[in-house]
Amino acid sequence: LGWLRARAPQASVPEAAAFSEAELGRYSRHMLLREIGGPGQQRLKQARVLVIGAGGLGSPICLYLAASGVGTIGVVDADRIESSNLQRQIIHRDAGIGGSKAQSAAAAMRALNPFISVQVHETRLEPGNAEALIGTYDLVLDGSDNFDTRYLVNATCVALQKPLISGAMTQWEGQLSLYAPHLGTPCYQCVFPERPAPGMVPACAEAGVAAPLPGIIGTMMAMEAVKHLTGAGQGLAGRLVLQDALHAEQRVIKVKSRLDCPVCGQKHSGNI
Repeated sequence: LGWLRARAPQASVPEAAAFSEAELGRYSRHMLLREIGGPGQQRLKQARVLVIGAGGLGSPICLYLAASGVGTIGVVDADRIESSNLQRQIIHRDAGIGGSKAQSAAAAMRALNPFISVQVHETRLEPGNAEALIGTYDLVLDGSDNFDTRYLVNATCVALQKPLISGAMTQWEGQLSLYAPHLGTPCYQCVFPERPAPGMVPACAEAGVAAPLPGIIGTMMAMEAVKHLTGAGQGLAGRLVLQDALHAEQRVIKVKSRLDCPVCGQKHSGNI
């Protein structure tokens, strides 16, 4: 693979030597990107990323983090696979109905990339275990489907100073952003200070969801994770992506921290 080293001069010999020949071939298209190269791929290999939920959003997140070469991926999910999941949760298979989502996702990631480590947390994220689960990871991606979990993940990430990429979707619409008050951004509760009134944001089981939509939002979340870990490009710190798949429209809006936020209000010096 001398051609790769020749075209990616920013990858020093020690960094390239950290990869086997098989890994160099596998990640060659990343290493050819000036914004990632050998150093960026090394950062991906050294990263520990936790994915909350192995459902609609978690499926593409897990697959693309594994394909990208993130060295350690944890997946948290206590649910079992149901037939209705398979319309959009592409990491699972029909033969796995009734089995563990976390174990199914882990098996798919290991089959896709044997050079990574996958840690299975077959449990629900709760106040009693949130800090222990999140504390050992560098970055958290929240693909959960309820506000209780989203607020808990956010509060825990703020307390532990862990960057959080959070996404959500329903029917034809989705949104995502990166939250890291310790780096000067708002937290999730700054942007969504109160949960919607009952019935305002119905779950997919009640309102339905277009099959590719979680793939779009989840893939964008994985892309933001790769950018954040490698330092490539401009991330979504202080910006919220709003995706309308029905009308093929996307908006990016600026979001600000709130000094009166009960979660992070005392942890930053001012608004973005």
